[in-house]
Amino acid sequence: MLKVKEQVPENLHESTRIYLGATAGMRLLRLQNETAAHEVLESIQSYFKSQPFDFRGAQIISGQEEGVYGWITANYIMGNFLEKNLWHMWVHPHGVDTTGALDLGGASTQISFVSGEKMEPNASDTVQVSLYGYTYTLYTHSFQCYGRNEAEKKFLAMLLQSSPTETNISNPCYPRGYSTSFDLGHVFGSLCTEKQRPDNYNPYDIVTFTGTGDPRLCREKVASVFDFKACQEQDACSFDGIYQPKVQGPFVAFAGFYYTASALNLSGSFSLMSFNSSSWDFCRHAWIELPSLLPRFDEVYARSYCFSAHYIYHLLVNGYKFTEETWPQIRFEKEVGNSSISWSLGYMLSLTNQIPAGSTLIRLPIQPPLFMGILAFFTAIALLCLAFLLYLCLAFRTKGRSENAFEQAVDSD
Repeated sequence: MLKVKEQVPENLHESTRIYLGATAGMRLLRLQNETAAHEVLESIQSYFKSQPFDFRGAQIISGQEEGVYGWITANYIMGNFLEKNLWHMWVHPHGVDTTGALDLGGASTQISFVSGEKMEPNASDTVQVSLYGYTYTLYTHSFQCYGRNEAEKKFLAMLLQSSPTETNISNPCYPRGYSTSFDLGHVFGSLCTEKQRPDNYNPYDIVTFTGTGDPRLCREKVASVFDFKACQEQDACSFDGIYQPKVQGPFVAFAGFYYTASALNLSGSFSLMSFNSSSWDFCRHAWIELPSLLPRFDEVYARSYCFSAHYIYHLLVNGYKFTEETWPQIRFEKEVGNSSISWSLGYMLSLTNQIPAGSTLIRLPIQPPLFMGILAFFTAIALLCLAFLLYLCLAFRTKGRSENAFEQAVDSD
């Protein structure tokens, strides 16, 4: 809050609104212990009420809301909702596709996009979003327990279940030469891994994971985090039996997607082959080599980038059904311009009514391409008329000079 107080002029403190939204981590806590979640929110609200700002409350937003807000943020800062026309009026851009949003957090992951195909009637993942007088039919789904952190816990739990020894576990996704120990509460203390707990579970027992740096085995084992069989080979299904229309159009992948790609020395748009090649190369490096490879080295993140890369592969390719042809339509970005891509901006825009559902925008009576065509036609006619007038003027002058020359010749005779 000290930085906020420094950035906001003191005379504006009382009129500066503060909104607080909590996402998947708090959603999990509320499911696991509603009283604890309520106490956390109460404590946070008490703190912010003591600050000199206009605090408007804290709430836990749903996964669907998180997905929608991420989509709004991405398209808002990309200018897909509004643009200035020739008269500097804000209008809805003609022929501009919206961009799908892929968000990878710690406890959940979201996919949101406008589908051109007819979606299932009354589908719970279909949302009507009205912005500036336009209605978008948005598919959005939030996968609880499939954020990067919770997914890795599920992966570690799976390794424990399939290991012949209960204390020393080989982890093909950890770098070669790396070893770390956890108590079982770290792995099984989450609601996401509750069903995987062993019968003799003791949260204080210690287990050691040793990295082998095997990208092939890592990819193979990470696939078991997902339940792809639940789709029963249906095309309109991602995983865990969740309905999803075919992905189409451009997408922006942010948060955990971006940070993992960045660790692989990738950003923006690139091919699936490049992603696979970079993943394989990174996973083959020994632990001792990683500090020189990563721009910012942090043990917790560095040990897990290999897992994250293969997890993202399965999520996007086998889950969301991106192919070699459609993968390059994904841009892995942290920000657009100077604006970070996250659900929080969309959340703020919604709460402060900065994106109204109704439209006060100027709408042309005809579509821009037709308007430009008509404008070009009349411009061409005007130029032809001008050219004809110039021709007449020159012809008149030439005729006048000829007559004068003739008269002078007659007079001289």
